[in-house]
Amino acid sequence: MYLDMARPLSNAKRNAILATATSAIAASGLAASTKAIARDAGVGEGTLFVYFPTKDDLFCELYLELKADLTRAIAADYPKNEDVQTRLKHLWDHFVGWGLKNPEKRDALRRLAVSEKVSQVKDHAEDETCASIASMIEADLSSGLLRVQPIEFLSGTIQALGDMVTEMIARDRTKADEYLNLGWKTLWGAISAR
Repeated sequence: MYLDMARPLSNAKRNAILATATSAIAASGLAASTKAIARDAGVGEGTLFVYFPTKDDLFCELYLELKADLTRAIAADYPKNEDVQTRLKHLWDHFVGWGLKNPEKRDALRRLAVSEKVSQVKDHAEDETCASIASMIEADLSSGLLRVQPIEFLSGTIQALGDMVTEMIARDRTKADEYLNLGWKTLWGAISAR
């Protein structure tokens, strides 16, 4: 008896599609075509839709992947036993560093973040990101060293200022250290209770 067994999906193909979609969205925004994404990933458009049934599914999965990648970068080597300022400086440096090392990912994430196409997963991803950051700085928020504020406000402040600093550094890499330090001083001044 013949059993119709579906072939397991390939992680390599899935990752190639996501990487190509990242580049395409960074370059063309949400107008990026699935046909071009599939071609550049080395798969047929039908194969793309096996992995991601709709273009919206592709965009949602990509958004979640990029948010997870950013969260991993921020959490890497987190100095949990250091003082509040050192821990938050770590978050700042890693957030800006991720954007500078991954300009296509950063651009694609920013474009996807304002899209209605990912609205169904965005709140969930934001909740997870905030929970991840909150777990790292829970004690910091109640230490009295930071202004009383919701974690979403703190993370939004870091993101907005980090995006500005990343863009300035991208335009003039010779001033990277200066801009990174100015951004940090501005951030610390905005969030510290002193």
